[in-house]
Amino acid sequence: MSAPASRRPGPPCPRCGRTAPPGGGAFCPWCGRYLAALDWVATTPGGPAAEPTARRDRYAGPPRYRAVPRWGLPVGPWRITPVPGEGPLRPVDRARALAAQLVPVLWVVVVVSGVAAVAEVWRYVLLLFSRSDALSPEAVGVSDALVWFGGWSSVVATIAAGVLMISWSLWTYRAAADRAGTRAWRSRRWVVAGWVVPGWNLVAPGSLLAETEHAALDLPPERRPSPSRELLVWWALWGACVVLGVVVLVWRFRTGTQALADGVVLHAWADVLAAVTAWRTIRVVRLLTALLGTRAQGPRQLLVSATAGTAGAEPAVPVGAAAPREAPTAAPVPTTAADPAG
Repeated sequence: MSAPASRRPGPPCPRCGRTAPPGGGAFCPWCGRYLAALDWVATTPGGPAAEPTARRDRYAGPPRYRAVPRWGLPVGPWRITPVPGEGPLRPVDRARALAAQLVPVLWVVVVVSGVAAVAEVWRYVLLLFSRSDALSPEAVGVSDALVWFGGWSSVVATIAAGVLMISWSLWTYRAAADRAGTRAWRSRRWVVAGWVVPGWNLVAPGSLLAETEHAALDLPPERRPSPSRELLVWWALWGACVVLGVVVLVWRFRTGTQALADGVVLHAWADVLAAVTAWRTIRVVRLLTALLGTRAQGPRQLLVSATAGTAGAEPAVPVGAAAPREAPTAAPVPTTAADPAG
């Protein structure tokens, strides 16, 4: 016969592990733990049962094909897909985009050329002090570091600005030809050679920009271009910069203490001239880009004059207007951009 339920020992306590005496109740008499096994399951009242999670397959490596796939990216550089209904970019748009890249690079040339000039001046001052006293290694090291940084950074920035300048001048020349309704007779090779060929690069860039300015001002194509003062100043600075650069390059082959000291002075002047030329180039780039991007609209007033007693003399006409058909009197004549003589 089995023992009555009151005489049976209770289940072992899950906390302290002791067995409760018979008739001890539902709680452990030693630690007070509830003796019944509990299995708490949290469910949403009235909600659907949770779906079993899908089993993830293990990574078996990259995909394998029995033959070479026929799909993939097209061969060649990335090209922007043209917008439907729009044609290719106009030369004036390309010139404007290149000018937006060229101007910041030219400012970098101005800054690094200024740093190089200051470094060369400091080196010359150290040379003067070294005649009577020994120099500290720290001062010489800082001077060498500045000269090295200014020299190489100015070379890299100048090359980058030169590439952008050649591209910008090419597209501005084509945009000016389109504006004037003529054909650009200078080829791409001619433009590039005019910037890089020694000797020729003293005159070709200025004449190219003068023709561009002439067409941007809506002057008659048959008239000979007359550069503005802004362009003439840049032309002179550009020629001086090229000549001085050649002199500095040739001077490096000379030997001797005095030749080295004179070379420091030449480098300083070359850096200063490069900074000034880059600054004036920014002005020219902005000027020509703005002229090509706008067209005169609406009436204008041109002041012309005729000298009494000079038969057959043509009246003076300001820059930007065509010659009048008849000799007018000395008074403001309202004209329009489409017909300056009317």
